Amino acid sequence: MGRLIYSAIASLDGYVADENGSFDWAAPDDEVHRYANDLERSVGTHLYGRRLYEVMGFWETVDLADLPTPEEDYARIWRSADKVVYSTTLDRVSSTRTRLERSFDPDAVRAMKAASDRDLSIGGPGLAAHAIRAGLVDEWCLFVVPVTVGGGIRAFPQGVRVELELVEELRFGNGTVFLRYRTVP
Repeated sequence: MGRLIYSAIASLDGYVADENGSFDWAAPDDEVHRYANDLERSVGTHLYGRRLYEVMGFWETVDLADLPTPEEDYARIWRSADKVVYSTTLDRVSSTRTRLERSFDPDAVRAMKAASDRDLSIGGPGLAAHAIRAGLVDEWCLFVVPVTVGGGIRAFPQGVRVELELVEELRFGNGTVFLRYRTVP
């Protein structure tokens, strides 16, 4: 059975993008990128909302020869995983190994987890909020970047309480802190 993992890169004040939608402050350096790559290796399926899927589509078409080693590695990892995009506005997907779903169905995600021998990740705080509210998230991986942005897109939904157990913490040379939590049943 696969775990559903919510991963995010967030500012210290809890945002994945600032009020202008920018997340340039969140770009990982090589050390953080290599670590994130190792986390992604266990993922067999990514669940994305439309906006994050469109951002991540970069990894489908980028020329690998032009990338630094950690980014080339990530592109290969991303291309080898299945993707499910949840969108009511997207006409079609633009990457291989990808299917389009019109709505988030918690029962369908439970079935995916039960049938999978690899982990699933859910990306994008809007889509993740549905999974969090449905009690589907097993693990939470947060890269906290040493910056405050003062507002924008929150990493976590408001009005939801989830008990967590800290299972890993790591500080990187650039000041980013990685925190991994498991949901307490």
